[in-house]
Amino acid sequence: MNSTKPETVDAYLASFPEEIQETMREVRKTILEAAPEASESISYGMPAYKLNGKPLVYFAAFKNHIGFYATPTGHSAFEKALSVYKQGKGSVQFPLGQPMPLHLISEIVKYRRNENLKKQ
Repeated sequence: MNSTKPETVDAYLASFPEEIQETMREVRKTILEAAPEASESISYGMPAYKLNGKPLVYFAAFKNHIGFYATPTGHSAFEKALSVYKQGKGSVQFPLGQPMPLHLISEIVKYRRNENLKKQ
């Protein structure tokens, strides 16, 4: 990855090798299908999705995993399903080289979407 920070999600994706781009495109598509009204931007140097001006989820690519950030509530609500993955505070690591848990990502995004809509 080069040292200039991407300003769009497309530029962010393009800064990675093709096989990682393909995985990230699947994650991006899953997020946008689960929350079609979400706005997409770069925040904290990674793809970010907001709904009603509030954070929904973020994701980022690393050498060996895709980091997924659904704020603490998204992680605590899916604690059991996420327990098989390495986690940090407010983050989970989905290993590259394994199928992405797109259904789980979709469910988490839908959960966060409903939370954000309730906070209007």
